[in-house]
Amino acid sequence: MNGLAEGIQNAVQYIEDNLTEELNIDDIAIKAYVSSFHFQRIFSALCGFTVGEYIRGRRLSAAAQELSRSDAKVIDIALKYGYESHDSFTRAFTKFHGVSPSAAKENGAQLKSFAPLKIKLTLEGGTIMEYKIVKKAAFTVIGRSRRFLYENSYQEIPKFWQEHMKSPESANIIGMYGLSVDNKERDFEYYIADNYCPQKDIPDGYATYTLPAGLWAIFPCRGPMVDTLQSTNTRIWNEWLPNCREYKLVGNYNIEAYFAPTHNDPKDDYCEIWIPVEKI
Repeated sequence: MNGLAEGIQNAVQYIEDNLTEELNIDDIAIKAYVSSFHFQRIFSALCGFTVGEYIRGRRLSAAAQELSRSDAKVIDIALKYGYESHDSFTRAFTKFHGVSPSAAKENGAQLKSFAPLKIKLTLEGGTIMEYKIVKKAAFTVIGRSRRFLYENSYQEIPKFWQEHMKSPESANIIGMYGLSVDNKERDFEYYIADNYCPQKDIPDGYATYTLPAGLWAIFPCRGPMVDTLQSTNTRIWNEWLPNCREYKLVGNYNIEAYFAPTHNDPKDDYCEIWIPVEKI
């Protein structure tokens, strides 16, 4: 995708220009030319922390600078940077800086600085990343869903899988897919799902979701699933996407496709990540 680094830097600058205003993830993502769903994944993969964590860090860093160099009241600074009360600001500030806002006003207080990001995408070596572009008809899946925050999804989704596989529900849904769907909120919907058979009733507690016809970029993942999925996902955003000139991201969803293991050795496990794309 042409201009990925430029787009993300535009988004970062937009955050910086609006630190004291209400920030909406959709407005931020527009600056990077991608959907909010994909932007949050790209940002986390490239930066190592979420968009929300970055905004909080920048606001608390800027707030500390103002407290240390001015006579402004703590409550005025709290309100300026989006905190609704003195207490909520004090808790967040103390957790981040290790000192209270009132202590930050004292001469010689030790504070933490969280500098604005400068996004640079670089090529490091001739590593190979396998993928294929596949055209698929629309299809519907059925499964159990749960909402997850972007901030901790890497940790919490594997727990959801473990819970499901140990429950009687695994007899109904074997887990052919892990489907992520954007809610346009701070969280997203994640389905443990199988292909839907229209002739069967939908049991209580289950839901269907239809994926539209289109192109998918499919990336193989070989080895222990959790580690391999997450590392491949990071490489998609960090290596493949910045160098892709023929396709762009579309949609507000992506899929993990799981295949029955043929051996008992985890290093022989195989799954895939499917990303919806369209030709530029």
